[in-house]
Amino acid sequence: MAKVKPFRGIRPPRDLVEKVESRPYDVLSSEEARSEAGDNEMSLYHIIKPEINFPEGTSEYDPRVYESAAEQFHKFLEKCWLVQDAQECYYLYAQTMNGKTQYGLVIGAYVDDYLSGVIKKHELTRADKEEDRMKHVRVNNANIEPVFFAYPDDPALLALINRYAQTVPEYDFVAPVDGFRHQFWVISDAADIQTITSEFAQMPSLYIADGHHRSAAAALVGAEKAKQNPQHRGDEEYNYFMAVAFPASQLTILDYNRVVRDLNGLSPEGFLQKLEENFEVEKKGAAIYKPQRLHEFSLYLGGEWYALRAKPGTYDDSDPIGVLDVSISSQHILDEILGIKDLRRSDRIDFVGGLRGLEELKRRVDSGEMAMALALYPVTMKQIMDIADSGKIMPPKATWFEPKLRSGLVIHSLD
Repeated sequence: MAKVKPFRGIRPPRDLVEKVESRPYDVLSSEEARSEAGDNEMSLYHIIKPEINFPEGTSEYDPRVYESAAEQFHKFLEKCWLVQDAQECYYLYAQTMNGKTQYGLVIGAYVDDYLSGVIKKHELTRADKEEDRMKHVRVNNANIEPVFFAYPDDPALLALINRYAQTVPEYDFVAPVDGFRHQFWVISDAADIQTITSEFAQMPSLYIADGHHRSAAAALVGAEKAKQNPQHRGDEEYNYFMAVAFPASQLTILDYNRVVRDLNGLSPEGFLQKLEENFEVEKKGAAIYKPQRLHEFSLYLGGEWYALRAKPGTYDDSDPIGVLDVSISSQHILDEILGIKDLRRSDRIDFVGGLRGLEELKRRVDSGEMAMALALYPVTMKQIMDIADSGKIMPPKATWFEPKLRSGLVIHSLD
């Protein structure tokens, strides 16, 4: 069962939150972070993208860059741009995109739950990316940015969330880049804190939606600190890491699409002919065509859109991985026809998050940069949870959650 706890959050005063808050570190480049921070010395980018504190071209992995993150964090604390709450709290964080709101509870998630598999993952992590995030957690002795969790819908938590949502939030702003609304409440009432703790304690699993590397890094640093402490008791703050947990039914997963540089030596006609072995191919014309259901794909090639429908026998309904559209397209299009065996490392393929729309796929093909584009129907949260429950791993670049969590609303200290 899941173990969670409240914590003394470190966060900006209400009048400074829009100066401090930022996009997450991994959704923008160093150049974009430098531009967005501008001359705002309160921007969290000085902590989460600390290479912007150095001349352009400085590696984000330079040891001085990590040290700069810690220096900036201390500076924010000294100047009271960030202030620690006096008591342990949970927090409620709402995001509104296109008129739809999702409500996440900000919790301290238990390191041992990650290590034992109570907190379930659906993606592989890379050791180099884990180490980068571990260095950032170590040097700051804090989880500066949260991880994105999903949990099975819970009526008692939903009632609590709905009650808080009727009150005036601590923060309420529209982010300048994504245009989405972000609201934030402090949950300090003892009875409400107990309700949250006890309801999570009845859940057999929590699910990482986004932030697998942050989760791994936070848990590994927590375990590392436990080993280094001869007086380790198990209730220290480093035994927990910060996550925002949303009811699974509220989450929005967008399509995660593919663009490919070449047709592996085939002509467009030859490529379409190969596709007909495993797909029903229907020409749709020049107007953008979006997949309408599972096992249907949209292909953009030579100025035309095509609907591709996977034929029976190309997937196994009893296999939670094989039934995924990312698996069908990877096996029968990218691998068998185009010869792309490793999606993580091939430089012939790129991936486009669904928020950019199918117009972005069309643009990249029409520009001549790419030869073809493939749009997929979005993965469902049920599919993700079924795969995580089975202990299996999803193919790479399968999920795109939106909206992304804003960083800087609250920070979790490991002390």
